[in-house]
Parts: sequence; structure tokens; C-alpha cells
Amino acid sequence: MEGINLAAMLGGVGLFLLGMTMMTDGLKLAVGPSLSGLLHRWTATRLRGLLFGIVATALVQSSSAITVAAIGFVNAGLLPLGQSLWVFFGANVGTTFTGWLVAVIGFKLKLEAAALPLIGIGVLLRLSGQETRRGAIGNALAGFGVLFLGIGFLQQAFASGGNAIDLSQLSGHGLWSILAFVLAGAVLTAMMQASAATLAIVLTLAEAGVLPLSEAAGAVIGANIGTTATALLASIGATPNARRAALAHVLFNLLTGLVALLALPLLLSLIARLRELLELGTQPAVTLALFHSVFNLLGVVLMWPLTARLSRFLETRFRTREEEIGRPRYIDRNVGAVPALAVDALHREVSRLGNIVLELARQRSTPLASGDAPDWPALDPFPALARAIVDFVTEVNRHPMPADTARNLAALLRVHRYYDTCHELCAELADIHALPPQIDAALVEEMRALSAQALHLLVQLDPQPSGKPQLGENALADFELAYHALKARLLEAGAGGRLSIDAMEQLLGGFSALRRLVEQAHKAASTLAGFTPLPAEAAADAS
Repeated sequence: MEGINLAAMLGGVGLFLLGMTMMTDGLKLAVGPSLSGLLHRWTATRLRGLLFGIVATALVQSSSAITVAAIGFVNAGLLPLGQSLWVFFGANVGTTFTGWLVAVIGFKLKLEAAALPLIGIGVLLRLSGQETRRGAIGNALAGFGVLFLGIGFLQQAFASGGNAIDLSQLSGHGLWSILAFVLAGAVLTAMMQASAATLAIVLTLAEAGVLPLSEAAGAVIGANIGTTATALLASIGATPNARRAALAHVLFNLLTGLVALLALPLLLSLIARLRELLELGTQPAVTLALFHSVFNLLGVVLMWPLTARLSRFLETRFRTREEEIGRPRYIDRNVGAVPALAVDALHREVSRLGNIVLELARQRSTPLASGDAPDWPALDPFPALARAIVDFVTEVNRHPMPADTARNLAALLRVHRYYDTCHELCAELADIHALPPQIDAALVEEMRALSAQALHLLVQLDPQPSGKPQLGENALADFELAYHALKARLLEAGAGGRLSIDAMEQLLGGFSALRRLVEQAHKAASTLAGFTPLPAEAAADAS
């Protein structure tokens, strides 16, 4: 390294990273409010998802921001994991914009002339509106200027001492040299947590004539692979969908890097022809920026037919107990193709759905000892199974079916809706345990007695394991009378000042939710009691 201006090199890397951070933060604040809406509208197909990932990452200059937004939609159930993969792949392609920024602008402008005005204008905009979009745009402009200054310092660092760098130990050994630079690029990117900084260094070395084109291309491949370190670190302790997204990112980059490495001579030859065709010039930095874009696009082409399989593979990774319980046991695409079989399987799955939600309701309506705080498990597999049932019914409706099968299907959908309402009401049951201090002991005992009645009814109305819930009409009538008696007592306590109005309203709301939940469970049980599953011999004939 003799002859290298080490201070200029370190300062250049530092300024480049600082500029990238300022630019990314500013652009995220300026564009960020529109990202969620755009993501929701622009991911309906794989091509649109890919284009959104490319354009949004190029604009925001942060693939992580786009990835996090996509993961948020996946976790909310608004974006399927398989569809989100195209956003991730597009974000990878979008990161190549940084290489073009460095190659086309960074090495062709007089950097001081471009950087200093950008910094000045950006700071003025930021100072004139720190909490506004104008301030965010100013931050981004100042970031551009600082980034260009960093490139300028890197050029100075290698301009005088570039010829003194001895890479003979690494270069000139064919495939081993390229592999060494792949490893160097990956390690450098993992250490700095920024592939853009690694690319800036590699492009500067190549432009200075220090790095041969093939070795520089190997370092670019390594930088692409090194970005997976950020995804792996971010996935530690994250949600299953975040881990799956990180794994997709790793697999995409590894596959793309491996293919680019194996086809490196062919790719470099193709790049030379493309460069001539597009009249881009012969600068090594431009060649490497084009190489970076082409091999990432090649990765997208390779993944195009593999995404469905990759999505299925990812769905089997990092499963939680909640997801395992929420997986359908009786319904699938094969059963859905035969409506008669589908209705019988759906009956079993809806009964299982009822068991899940009523178990959740029983946990939340269990009477508590005085002074105890509710300790309910966070496990809630209901939403996943409920969505799977709706998707299954949509699939079944695509096939012709007899009138009686259609009626059974409609009845089971009605049961599904009852249980869905039960699940919504479960969230309100916490209010019946929020007992205020110094409440009348007799009133507490009456509330606990009503909760115990509801618990007994919910056990009776559970459609599993027998498949035939007990309707308990007399028990339901007794519960209704006890509810109205408790409601009157709570109103009297609130009116008499023995209970605050807020506490009275909260308890009334909680017990009203409990009453409605029992009613909905009873309606579901009544509908299921009148349902006749497909006989075994009929099922055999249908199959």
C-alpha cells in the first residue's frame, strides 16, 4: 500500500457512506409517505412487483426500506409471500443504480464543481424547512454532494499511489484470483454493511488501472453476495415472514453470484458488445456498472420459473406453532376439484375453526381469582385458517355443483361468518376482568358466576371432538336471564355512585361482548347440527 494516501482513502469511504446515509434518509422522508399506497397498488403481478422494487429502490436508494415495507404487507396478510419475492428481486436490481451514479456522474464531472453547490443548496433547503418535505429533499441533495466528495477523495487516494499497489499476489492466477476478489468484495461489504461503498472502491481502482476487469468483476459479484449479511443480521429474532424474506434474498444473491461467476468470460464478452451497441464508452467503471446490472437481471430471469417452488419451500421454513395449528388439515386443491368431497372436508375444517375460536373464548372468559391479572397466550392461529377456508371456497366455486351441494356450501360459509364474529368479540373480553378497586364483593361474585355460565355454554357449543355440538336451549335461556340481571345491577351501581361511570361502561361492554359471543356460537352450533355430512360410500363414488 506504499504511495497510497491512506487518510484520503479512509476519508473518502467515510464521506461516501455519510452521503449515502443522508441521501437515503432524505429520500425516504420525501417519498416514504407514498410507498405504502404504491406498494399496495403495484404488486398485483410479478412484473409489476419487480418494476416497483427496481424503481422504488432507485428513487429511495435503500433496498432495506422497500423490503421492510413489503414484509409489513406480508405480515398483515395484504401481500402473499410469493408475490413479495418479486419486490425483493426488483430491489436487488434497483441497487445497481448506485454503480451507474458513480460511473456516469462521479468519474465524469469535476466533483468540486458539482458537490459543493449541492451541499450548499441542500443545507439551505434543510434549514428552511426541517420538518417538511422540502427539508427532506434538501437532506438528499446535501447527501448527493457529500457522496461526490467521497468519490473525489477516493480518486485522489489512488491517483498518486495507484501504480504502487502490488496486487500481483492476488492477480494473474486465473479462477483463483477471481475467487479471491469475490471473497474480498463479500467480506468488505459485510464489514461496512454497504455494498455501495465497496462498489465505489472497486470502480475507482478499476478506473485507475489498478484492478484488471475480470478481478474487478469478481469483486462486484462478491459485493452483491456480501449484502446478504445485512439481511441475515436483520432476520435474527425477527418474525417468520421476515426470516423467509431474508432467506429469499440470500438464495437469490447466491444463485445470481454463482451463475455470474461460472459464466464470467461469456458475460464480459456480452458486456463489451452491449457497451459498443449503447455507445457507452470504454471506461472500466461504466463496464462494471453495466456488468452489475446485467448479472442481476440475469438472476431475475433465472428465478422467473422457480419462484412458485421457492415460495412453497420458504413457507415450510421457520414455522411457528401458531402457523402449524393454523394450517388446513382437511381442505386442499385436489379436494376442491370435487364439490361433493369439498363440502364434507369444509365441514370438518370449519368445525376445527370453531374449536380454535371457542377455545380462545374460553381462555378469555374464565373467571379470575380476586387480584389476578389475565395471562392469556398470544397464540392465535384463527386468522390463518380462516383465510385458507375463504380461499378454498373461492376455488370450489369455480366448479359446477348440484343445488344441494351449493346450499351446504352456503350454510358452512354462514357458520364461518359466525365464528369470525366470535373471534372479533374475543378482543373485547379483557374488559370483564378489568375490575376496579373497592368494588362490591357480591357484584364481583355475580360477574364471576355469569362468566362461569358462559364458560359452561362454550364447552357445550364446541363442534369438536364429537362434531355435534350440544345446543343447551335451557342453559342459554338461564344465561340470558343472568346477563340481564347483572346488567341491571351494574347500572344501579353506576347510578348510585358505588361504581364509576367509566368502570360501569367498560364492564357492560365486556359482558355484552360475552353475551353476543355466546349467541354467535349458538347460531353456528344450530347450523352445524342441521348439516348432514357426505356418507362414506357417497364420498367414494364422488372420488
